[in-house]
Amino acid sequence: MAPSYFPDIWTWIQNLPPLSKWQTDTKSILIISSSQPSLLLSISKTQLYSPSFSFSINANYSLPVSLWTSKPLKSAINKTLLFQEPTISKLLTNIIKDILNYTPVKPSKSFLKLPGSNSIPDLKHIFNFVFLALVFIVCIYEAPGDMRCDCINMLKGQFASSWARETSKKLMRLMGSNTEEQWMRSMNLAITNWMMELRSKNHVLKAPSPMYSSAISGLGLWKLQLYCPVIAMEIEKCNSPGPPGEEDEKLGFSLNYHQLEGVIQLNHQVVVREKSIDVSFSIDNVRCDVIRLVNDILLKECGAGIEEKHFPSRISLQLTPTIQTNVLSVSVNKSSENPQREIGIERTIEGTFEAPNPTIGISVSAGETVITNLKPWKFEQSVYGYSGSFNWFLHDSVNGREVFSSKPSKLALIQPKSWFKNRYSSAYRPFTREGGVIFAGDEYGERVLWRFGKDAIGETMEWEVKGSILLTYWPNKYKTFYTETRKLEFSETLNLKLA
Repeated sequence: MAPSYFPDIWTWIQNLPPLSKWQTDTKSILIISSSQPSLLLSISKTQLYSPSFSFSINANYSLPVSLWTSKPLKSAINKTLLFQEPTISKLLTNIIKDILNYTPVKPSKSFLKLPGSNSIPDLKHIFNFVFLALVFIVCIYEAPGDMRCDCINMLKGQFASSWARETSKKLMRLMGSNTEEQWMRSMNLAITNWMMELRSKNHVLKAPSPMYSSAISGLGLWKLQLYCPVIAMEIEKCNSPGPPGEEDEKLGFSLNYHQLEGVIQLNHQVVVREKSIDVSFSIDNVRCDVIRLVNDILLKECGAGIEEKHFPSRISLQLTPTIQTNVLSVSVNKSSENPQREIGIERTIEGTFEAPNPTIGISVSAGETVITNLKPWKFEQSVYGYSGSFNWFLHDSVNGREVFSSKPSKLALIQPKSWFKNRYSSAYRPFTREGGVIFAGDEYGERVLWRFGKDAIGETMEWEVKGSILLTYWPNKYKTFYTETRKLEFSETLNLKLA
């Protein structure tokens, strides 16, 4: 159910009398009462056509200030406002579109098509959550400065509640993946703007929900979806005492106005044997992208350019059955890599004879060349207790060191032909052209296998899927010595029936 300190807007609307029986033109409900002035949600009759109404969010000054107004909606005579199915669908669609419009990267209008409200499960909670998201984003962009901070502080904890997390997942599935991406970019842009404003005032505060994740299961596949604005990720390592915005505003703008988007898809298979049950997981797809939250024009004018952003440097994934009574063993099917090393030794001898001095000058030199064949990304499997892990590590192709844990020299940072220069356009880049990575089953399809006792057959087992993603920044084309690594941790639980 919805948190008690955010009103149940759905029930309030449904309990309102038909428009024809209103004694006044406007009905209001208090959204936030702790700030001065308070914040109200109002429903008003409109003159466009009758009977019709519109919603608005208002700051309750002596002269009310309107922060947002919906499009007019028709209402049936002598019936409750949202009784008719088309009215609910239109209202939800209009609010979602208004939220999506709070971003310079405009979405495609063809992506958003909601099913009829009669076929939407938990419609009441989804309706209330959409209004919660709307109020939050309107407060960030539209609320006057003297009340914005109080309003956001009242709302930010809502998104971390179990009600909001579960309802948001239902809304994402309802909207579809394309609209989900645009929704998260719009919401995380708002969070980024808010946190940048706080930093400019020397306030340090975490985002209300620094990371969104969801997980679904079906047809032998588990899927995890991850979103997080870069500014909300924890700094794991940095070669400067403060974030880049404190020393270089342009670089700070470019680095902060991006978001991490990740997709993890796992294949799972259950095989019942004579005396045991085998459960195996393998990689179907792991995709990780760093997506800009503003358009190219803003990144060029206010930032250090579109080429300056973080790149994935390490991805870790761990699977663990939460109840381990019937676990017999865990096995991996990939050996530790043992790359060959080729060593070549070249010797030269030079002799000279200069008369009349009979001394013969001989110069001997020996050289050793070491060649190691390593891919930029190294994949490893491991087992900790009854947990199985998949790990990807990015390595510097020059010295072979792990990128996330190493520090490039200043000489390397200014060399124009270093591997991380022009890293999104080079033919030897370890990323996609957009700066992300894709690990698919064609190359990383190795499995981890759990063996359970026969007594576990028929049980529905809960599994914890957790991990971390590290993003690193080394300068690309911008002249700076600043480097950093940020970390995102995630955790979800999924169920699997052993049958």
